[in-house]
Amino acid sequence: MRGFVISTVVTAIAVWITVQLLPDFLSYQGEPVGLLVVALVFGIVNGLIKPVVRLLTLPVRLATMGVLGFAINVAAFLLVAWLSGQLGVDFRVGGFPPDLTADSLIGAVIGGFVLSLISTVVGFVVPD
Repeated sequence: MRGFVISTVVTAIAVWITVQLLPDFLSYQGEPVGLLVVALVFGIVNGLIKPVVRLLTLPVRLATMGVLGFAINVAAFLLVAWLSGQLGVDFRVGGFPPDLTADSLIGAVIGGFVLSLISTVVGFVVPD
């Protein structure tokens, strides 16, 4: 249980840092508790939904040499934004939700990359 709490807090910190670094692509308006909700949604998507999608798309991912995996990461980032909105947390990726635009897709690509880098660094700093 301790590892889950620490992981969620690390993800919340990483989301906050990512939003601060990429204000043109990502936005969050709310209290720190909302960041914990976003972190929980990231955990659920990355822990439950994303592995199932990756398994179901394995033959296509192999045929496209991993390019589809990149698209799955973008879709997962956008799904987190949508689910967060459904939970009443104002986390947006390039105006999504509600508008899915090129900025949303670019924001999901850049945001996913930066978030993974920051999560890794913060994970090294915060003991498990």
